[in-house]
Amino acid sequence: MIQKTSSILVTGGAGMIGSNLVKRLVKEGHKVSVVDNLWRGKLDYLLENDKPVIDLDTDFYNRDLSIANSCDDLLEDIDIVYHLADIVAGIDYVFSNQGSLFRQNNLINSNVISSVRNFGKKVKGFIYVGTACSFPLTRQNSLDVVPLREEELYPALPESAYGWSKLMGQYETDLLESETGIPCSVLMLHNVYGSPCDYGKRSQVIPALIRKAINFPKEDFIVWGSGEQGRAFIHVDDVVNALCLTKDKGLGKGVIQIGPSVCTSIKEIAETVVAISGRDINVVYDTTKPEGDKARSADYSKAQRILGWEPLVDLRSGLEQQFNWIKNRIEIDGSDL
Repeated sequence: MIQKTSSILVTGGAGMIGSNLVKRLVKEGHKVSVVDNLWRGKLDYLLENDKPVIDLDTDFYNRDLSIANSCDDLLEDIDIVYHLADIVAGIDYVFSNQGSLFRQNNLINSNVISSVRNFGKKVKGFIYVGTACSFPLTRQNSLDVVPLREEELYPALPESAYGWSKLMGQYETDLLESETGIPCSVLMLHNVYGSPCDYGKRSQVIPALIRKAINFPKEDFIVWGSGEQGRAFIHVDDVVNALCLTKDKGLGKGVIQIGPSVCTSIKEIAETVVAISGRDINVVYDTTKPEGDKARSADYSKAQRILGWEPLVDLRSGLEQQFNWIKNRIEIDGSDL
């Protein structure tokens, strides 16, 4: 059990998940430091009521974690490391940059884990954020969805270089725990949505569709693929709940999936976004575009048993919240990309 008040480092802490996690940890009374290169994250994501939740001069570090030893000096007094930093974006970016993405993520993961290893048991816990994309393609290539289970990770056959890179990080996390005795946890996240988020050209499916709905008809409402493909969408608030529970209950308990047992089609997401917009939008499905894995959902019974976790945010409510955030952001920024 980690002490009630801890010193915590969050890599990728200015992104969507990271910034929400940082805010929660600060509210719980922890001393939080953030490292992020701001490739997708933004400093203003770390604001609450227009004020930064951490001291940006002393507790924020703009570092490229693909450079060896780049976080060594940040770990001296750290109890817990949450490792969220990686290179990820929408399906177009992922499949157009597989080689560089695979290399960068392996460097980031290996460098962070190596730095933690060098500090030995001074670090009392390491939490690695993985992805459901690491599950075998053979378990995600049918629309007849059977919820995924943690023990189905191997034999490994992820569809994308992104899934492979995150799986390599999981494996190196296992090595870290076995070699040093530092208790670790791997949370395999399904498709996370919510705010704050990137809604530009590199964005993932939900923010991209929301942006298109807001901009229609200036921007066509085009859905990549048939729309039949599905995902287990999980709101960022539910993910943060899982991350916080993990430092208290999940360390040393291996791989834990975080996602709902329900698979929602992209067609249903698109139609819900259109309904929320209140606009008369013609939805176009472009079957020449990649759509990734066919479908997946999560058997989250391990998360329920170990963490006492289950998804709480209703999908429609979560989509409305994200729609309003993006609409407000576009209006404030005067930009739609």
